Amino acid sequence: MIGDDTIGILLIVLAGGAYRQTALARLQRCAVLEKSLEIATAFRFKQVMIAGFSRHLVAFTGAAILVLSPSAGQAEDGNPLRGLHLPDISGYAPPPHGGTSLAQQGGEVTLAAKLTDQGSDINRGLIWRVFRPEPGPDGTLPLVASAQGGTSIFHLEPGSYLVHASFGRAGATKRITVSVQAKHENIVLDAGGLKLDATLAGGVRIPPKKLRFSIYEATPEADGDRALIIPDVSPNTIVRLNAGIYHVVSTYGSVNAVIRSDIRVEAGKLTEATVEHRAAEVTLKLVREEGGEAMADTSWSVLTTAGDPVRESVGAFATMVLAEGDYTIVAKNRDRIYQRDFTVVGGRNQDVEVIANEATAEDPNDGAD
Repeated sequence: MIGDDTIGILLIVLAGGAYRQTALARLQRCAVLEKSLEIATAFRFKQVMIAGFSRHLVAFTGAAILVLSPSAGQAEDGNPLRGLHLPDISGYAPPPHGGTSLAQQGGEVTLAAKLTDQGSDINRGLIWRVFRPEPGPDGTLPLVASAQGGTSIFHLEPGSYLVHASFGRAGATKRITVSVQAKHENIVLDAGGLKLDATLAGGVRIPPKKLRFSIYEATPEADGDRALIIPDVSPNTIVRLNAGIYHVVSTYGSVNAVIRSDIRVEAGKLTEATVEHRAAEVTLKLVREEGGEAMADTSWSVLTTAGDPVRESVGAFATMVLAEGDYTIVAKNRDRIYQRDFTVVGGRNQDVEVIANEATAEDPNDGAD
């Protein structure tokens, strides 16, 4: 009867290799043993054994051929995957409809700005805006990208763009062309800084809270007015502007102490300008006697010597800043009107008292028909 060992030996013989000779010797010993068994048993029993052996031999031979045939191919050309057919593998997923691959999405553009052509790059305070050059349906240029800070990097689709760089109130625009290759673009702002301050006569400092500046275009428009660039600038504030001449209006207080001047801003430089106000702060009060207590519920009117109104106020005290010059005060209290002329001297703050007596009083009905 053929055992499992004999079947394993047959498989080795069929496979070949380094153990072939040893396996053949063992098969020969098995053949002698089988011969002895044939003599000792009946002829029919031998036929059954041979039939069983044949069935085992056919089954395991087929299995050996199926299992070991790739190894035989490997021994021939060294490629274990020879003859192995796999389905195709796509190298990349197709882009969505209307899309582009990453290599076609655009190029890298580095944008830097300078105050002057020979200056260094501005590293903070910039605002970048990138527009398409063709107006959209609403008539404005479509904004594509923006950034804040200093030198900035943008990734844009190939094409033409308008780049605007603003630095405070200074700005410049440049047309650039983007391709798939990285590039660097410089924008020269041709700009500088302006720092404003004001004093009174003799160099007396003005309280910052009472001082403001407004900056206008230097050239008037057709109607005679100038375009306002920036209002309400605090003193000693650095304003960034393109190089050129500007019309600056300094206002001390809120009445008529106004100084106008034209100031030039140079590119790459900080221009510091100080103007001098010839004005003073006055406090008006109506009293029954000199140095007396101010009377409440008083209405005040300040007029020029020509009778033009300058300021009106209501209260026991009326404090205001007036430009140097001559004025007339009109105070009204309980249907009585009192009047006094006075003079403002630049840099000399003062209290102005109006004495409520018959000498200063006027009849409100005077002049009536």
